[in-house]
This record gives sequence, C-alpha cells and structure tokens, in this order.
Amino acid sequence: MRIISGSHRGKQLIAPRTLPVRPTTDFAKESLFNILNNYYYMDSIKVLDLFAGTGNISYEFGSRGCPNITCIDNHIGCIQYIQKTALALSYPIEAIKSDVFTYLERTLGKWDVIFADPPYEMSLEELTRLVSLVFDRALLSPDGILIIEHSAKVSMGEQPYFDQERRYGGTTFSFFEHSKS
Repeated sequence: MRIISGSHRGKQLIAPRTLPVRPTTDFAKESLFNILNNYYYMDSIKVLDLFAGTGNISYEFGSRGCPNITCIDNHIGCIQYIQKTALALSYPIEAIKSDVFTYLERTLGKWDVIFADPPYEMSLEELTRLVSLVFDRALLSPDGILIIEHSAKVSMGEQPYFDQERRYGGTTFSFFEHSKS
C-alpha cells in the first residue's frame, strides 16, 4: 500500500498479512481523490472512514492535511495497525473498534465525507441500510458526500440520494448527496 499524494507522497506502508482486508487499489484511490479534490479543501473537512481495514483511505486524507479523521472497524488488529501508523505519521486519526452499523446508530457526529468500504460480499440490503442510516440520522454536513466502495457487480443507482458511480475495473464508487433525494 502506498500513499499517493500529500505530505507523505510515495510512502510505502506494509500491513500485517493477518489482517482481513482488501485495500483499495492505487489506481482507484488516485481517481477517487481526483474527484474529491474538486469538491473540498482537504485541510478543512471532517472524514469518517467505515470498514477502515488498514486505514489506506484515511492515510490519504491525512497526507493531504485533513484535520479530523475517524476510522471504524470491528477487527482489533486493524484498529491497532491504524493507531500505530497514524501515530508514526502524525495524522489526526481516531480509530474506534466497533461494528459499523452499531456505531452509525449511536453516534452524534456529523462529517463532510463518509467513506465506506464494506466487504464486497455485503448484500444490497445491507448496503441500502448503510445509506439509510447515514441520511436518516443526518450524519452528513449539508454539502457532505457518502461514498461506498463496492463490487462492480452491484448497482446502487436506484437508492435514494444516489448521485453518480465511477467504475475502476472490478471496483465501483457510488456517491450519495443530500441534493439528490
């Protein structure tokens, strides 16, 4: 895994092989951040990274100067790796061990970007629940975006708040916004 841009551009990070993760490819990640750079100034947003895994996406936000990043994952090894890496890179990342759905049901936070990278085998019903929780609980700022990374075999275009999707090989990013309700 490599940090694409920002203060730690080009830095290689080696996650333990024992972690149950599927990191976002560099190509897909670079494309995603090219899109996000048109929406936001990275040094002034709050980010929530769901199903954070190794923290790959969070490190990109951190490298670009994002001041407030929260990572949620239910695997203690992933949380420990994120905490260790964030400390080593001096990134403002808070890593929380929790089931994502439980966290979303209880949190009072509000974010500019919520990024979710659930397991590709997650059902469309569960992905729909994820979208519903974010919007029903008003977890996005007024100009906020929910981005869900999922298999290209799944289409989320019929979901409320859907804006667009971008495909990169077998990976799809679906974007959701308030204005698309």
